[in-house]
Amino acid sequence: MEFPTLTSPHSERPNSVRNVMLWVIMALLPGIGAMTWHFGWGVLINIILATATAVICEALIMRLRGRPITPVIGDFSAVVTAILFAVSIPTLLPWWLTVLGMAFAIIVVKQLYGGIGYNPFNPAMAGYVLLLISYPLEMTSWLPVAALNEHPLGLLQTLQVIFTDTLPAGLGWDALTMATPLDSMHTGLDLGQTVDEIRQTPLWGLLGGQGFEWISACFLLGGLILLIRRIITWHIPLSMLATLFIMAGLFHLIDPQAYPSGLFHLVGGGAMLGAFFIATDPVTAATTLKGRLIYGACIGLLIYIIRTWGGYPDAVAFAVLLMNIAAPTIDHYTQPRVFGSGKGES
Repeated sequence: MEFPTLTSPHSERPNSVRNVMLWVIMALLPGIGAMTWHFGWGVLINIILATATAVICEALIMRLRGRPITPVIGDFSAVVTAILFAVSIPTLLPWWLTVLGMAFAIIVVKQLYGGIGYNPFNPAMAGYVLLLISYPLEMTSWLPVAALNEHPLGLLQTLQVIFTDTLPAGLGWDALTMATPLDSMHTGLDLGQTVDEIRQTPLWGLLGGQGFEWISACFLLGGLILLIRRIITWHIPLSMLATLFIMAGLFHLIDPQAYPSGLFHLVGGGAMLGAFFIATDPVTAATTLKGRLIYGACIGLLIYIIRTWGGYPDAVAFAVLLMNIAAPTIDHYTQPRVFGSGKGES
């Protein structure tokens, strides 16, 4: 009888960091495809630029720390951070802002705390929030979806705008960009318009904005893949989305013309991406089963509060970062009782 040359001490664990990150990347592909279809080449350019920056920054820090570079780069955690950051930013964001945000995420938020497993904040969202607060105009200049884009840009034109900040002849930023559904709803309600009046524009689809519904559906599909593969558990996504939906539904019942429906909040922005790919980050999220339910519910609650009464229409990044701070405390008070101990004993 012949025995295999590789036995269990030498085989790669099925749930190694590398395998988990590869599954996350594969699960992100449907959403990336949908975003590229609706927003053009800028999505892929941002992913390539952010990934290159993340890998270079991580390698540089490993060299400065005197640590091996290959194992850290090879776990693909920096690549996942880069992709999550890249799909969160506008598709025509200037290249140097993408590099700045990604470098901050890897060097400051991740590596200065000790690397993967030690960072208290989600690096991708921290980089996103840094840019949103520092460069609000650039970070809110989104292209219209393909169905509404009267001036679609080819690959070379997109590269030209991103790397030289030079617009095609005869076009200004106002002609190229428009508000997102969440931003349009937020602004319209602040101006005293009703939900039905705001939804009369061509921007709107059946539930949310045109295109955004399909993008959310594709990220939902990717999230279901992660659930089936048991890369993540259902606790955080379900509690987050359910809380957001219930809160929005209650206020919609009170005044449907002042508060959009729960379905709009689920598919009109980054809720699906946040629920399955960002809030579930195992390093920065709560780890106990009860803690995950509380953690996800609090994120959903904060998203609704900030979207409705705050100044940032999407709010997923802010909600996640705020709950990253609270995750250790949630875990502390939701630890299960040690088997065999009495009530009140640890």
